[in-house]
Amino acid sequence: MIEGAEKETGPVLSKDNDPRITGIGKILRKTHLDEIPQLINVLKGEMSLVGPRPERPEFFNDIKKNIPHFEYRLRLKPGITGLAQVMGKYETEPEEKIKYDLIYISTWSPFLDFYILLMTLKKIMG
Repeated sequence: MIEGAEKETGPVLSKDNDPRITGIGKILRKTHLDEIPQLINVLKGEMSLVGPRPERPEFFNDIKKNIPHFEYRLRLKPGITGLAQVMGKYETEPEEKIKYDLIYISTWSPFLDFYILLMTLKKIMG
């Protein structure tokens, strides 16, 4: 992101063609290389490869207040990828993502994780 990207607006959700993203940032996002640091969190046991994506702390309380059952996402470790990421788009609204997260939580299985990983690879490859 450009330096001071949210200085005037405060925290805002990401979207397609986000004006806060630098040229290099666009490449990193498109190739998903911006996710590599999260692999360290997986190795440390703080995250999973698959699970509900964590929300930015700045949005957490508002989303929790406005979206029923949002806190159920905390039952599992956050993941680098999840059902919401393979079924939705980058700019999918939090209300829609929570639906996918709740489906994931209620139907979790190793097969589902494997399917999500395959679909994630398909999405990355383009």
